[in-house]
Amino acid sequence: MKITNKILAECFGTFVLVLGGCGTALFAGHSVNFIGVSIAFGLTVIAMAYGIGHVSGAHLNPAVSFGVFVNGRMSFKDMLCYWGAQIVGAIIAGAVLLAIWKAAGMGETGVFAANGYGDAFKAAAGENYHAISAGGAFLVEALLTFVFLMVILGATDERSNTKAAGLAIGLTLTLIHLVSIPLTNTSVNPARSISQALFSDCATWSACGQLWLFIVAPLVGAALAGLFYKCVAPKED
Repeated sequence: MKITNKILAECFGTFVLVLGGCGTALFAGHSVNFIGVSIAFGLTVIAMAYGIGHVSGAHLNPAVSFGVFVNGRMSFKDMLCYWGAQIVGAIIAGAVLLAIWKAAGMGETGVFAANGYGDAFKAAAGENYHAISAGGAFLVEALLTFVFLMVILGATDERSNTKAAGLAIGLTLTLIHLVSIPLTNTSVNPARSISQALFSDCATWSACGQLWLFIVAPLVGAALAGLFYKCVAPKED
């Protein structure tokens, strides 16, 4: 498959992920709560895994591409192309969500669906969130990304039942959101975090000021998973 096809697929797939997951949080979160938002993120990944997985692998996430690269399954050049496509797709989705937000007359965006941590984030996001420290947030994001990548690398291993990979990966992302939405609003995906931070508008808390953590922590977790999977499931000679 040509790299241009893969770039278009990753851009579209990440657009759908942010539109479906963050859109549910923004417009239906008050009625479906954290469980519904978690399911929405899982469903978007399942849909894209079977919709464009045969084109690009449906990474939809710079951390996933980084973990796959560290594991030796893609080139550095292709990873950079994926990163660009994913970030662009996520930002386009964020802009679309903002347009819908304004069209619905919902006023200031506030937190939007951005990620964060600490007392200021909790005050801005609401009482259902916890004021986790920066160190705690880093641990949560890195650890859960590590788990996510281990499932992805295992489910897509040619020695596995790859037909069920999309379902396994989507359900894992659902579980990850169930654990961490009240803590960090769940990133494990730098592109998703960037897209929402750019359009958030809160006088008491800055999503962009905390964005570094939701870029670095997922990449660290993904890299560790890429290396660890080599130890757990080394390729046979």
